[in-house]
Formats: sequence, structure tokens, C-alpha cells
Amino acid sequence: MYIKLKSQCKVTALNLKKNFGSWEKLNGFCTDEAIAIKQSRRGSAKAFEPIVRKYMKQAYFIALGLVGNHEDALDLSQEAFFRAYSKINQLNPKRNFFPWFYQILKNLCFSHLRKTSRHHQQNLEEVDEAQVANSTPSRFDPYAIAERNEVEERVWTAIGQLNEKHREMIVLRHFQNLSYEEIAQILLCTRGTVMSRLYNARKKLKELLDK
Repeated sequence: MYIKLKSQCKVTALNLKKNFGSWEKLNGFCTDEAIAIKQSRRGSAKAFEPIVRKYMKQAYFIALGLVGNHEDALDLSQEAFFRAYSKINQLNPKRNFFPWFYQILKNLCFSHLRKTSRHHQQNLEEVDEAQVANSTPSRFDPYAIAERNEVEERVWTAIGQLNEKHREMIVLRHFQNLSYEEIAQILLCTRGTVMSRLYNARKKLKELLDK
């Protein structure tokens, strides 16, 4: 596993005292999301575990893009699952889980940023070793590596200076590679609104990078 999540993610009140690494080894639970949610509503923590396994990586990378810090992204994504389970009865049975869960995750991330008023940058080598390996030249070139690292640092710094809506659009479109329709579903808005926000977000990001 390319990221080692904190051991013993304690959520005693819900009897979910398991870390994400151990969740990856579990099997035999509900594979159908609708059934898992239905059983979670009845108080089954085990039924909720497949949902965590399904979305935990995506949740982590979204949190990372929004808060820009590895440790905070881990904590916030874990806390979002804890809150989602505790509020699972508030999920409309006709709605998909992830768009609803995303609102919880997003609110946690932005609340965290407002409280801490700090924007950390993440060392991408800690995030995805495979991603770094794929972008590494076939021969060792210190100048190319230094140039790439400088570009990455400038991009992360610029993203950290975007407002919440703009940062959200950049993360969903360019970090998660979601389509306009998928973003619209998650943000509960129209495709046209997504296109407009993304245009403005890209424009602002370009201005920051051109400084």
C-alpha cells in the first residue's frame, strides 16, 4: 500500500477501531453499496467497512488537494467517514453515497483551513511513489529533477492561494479527473455552472502562476 495510514484509527463510540490497512484485508462483507448502506442504517459498522474501502483513497486525495498537507488529509478523510457513519440515517435513500459524503469531507477540509489559517505544501513523493516513478527520466538528470520539483512547488503554492470554490474545481477536475457531469452531481449544480467555475478557477490559477 503506497500510503501507510495511521494505525488504530479510533472511533470507539461506533466500534470502528480498525485502521485503513486492516480494512483492505477484510472481505466477505456486503459488496453492493445500497445493501451496505441499508445495513449501516441498522447500526452495522461492519456493513459500512466496504464503503470505506471503496472511497478511502479518493477521499484522501481530495482532502490532500483541498488542504495541501499529508497528515491533515489523513485525519480529515478518516473523520469524514466517522461522521458519515454517524449521520448515515440522514442520507436520502434515493441519493448516491459519494456526493453526500463529499459535502461532509469538503466542509471538514474548509473548516480546518479557516481554523488553522495555514496552507501546507505536500511532498508528492510521499503521496504516490508510482506516480513519481512514472515521471522520472530514464537516466538520472539532477537538473531535470530540480526543475520538475520547482514546478510542482509553484503549482501547490498557487493552488493554496485559490479561494475555496476555485480550489475545489481544480481538485475535482485535475486531481480526480472527474467529468463535468460527475462534478455537477457531486456539487449539486448544473453542468454549465461547473464549466463556468472551472473556467474562472483555471484563469485565476494561471494568473497566480504567471506572477
